[in-house]
Amino acid sequence: QVQLVESGGGLVQPGGSLRLSCAGSGRTFSPNTMGWFRQAPGKEREFVAAVRWRGVAIATSADSVKGRFTISRDIAKNTVYLQMNSLKPEDTANYYCAAALSVRLGVEARDYDYWGQGTQVTVSS
Repeated sequence: QVQLVESGGGLVQPGGSLRLSCAGSGRTFSPNTMGWFRQAPGKEREFVAAVRWRGVAIATSADSVKGRFTISRDIAKNTVYLQMNSLKPEDTANYYCAAALSVRLGVEARDYDYWGQGTQVTVSS
């Protein structure tokens, strides 16, 4: 069984920064891709960023966060991070960590096999 636990969410003013963490555990935790998604009230879950877990840390991110958000990994700690800078009110959402068995950097929720419970990020003055 695989467990994913997010942390680091909170309330931040526009223009501020947050770093989200997602720790993976479990005997079968052996993903090939890790990703972040977000879901705002009344909206569908949307892709934020993904990174290959093994080998070269190839990554991709949504156009809406390019240049502001950075995904990274620490394999020794079984942890993936999402550094979020220059936050905007429209970034307010519940942020979910996900793990995929596929090596493809999927951008759809259906590409991922395991999910965390989410951490709330609120950007407001």
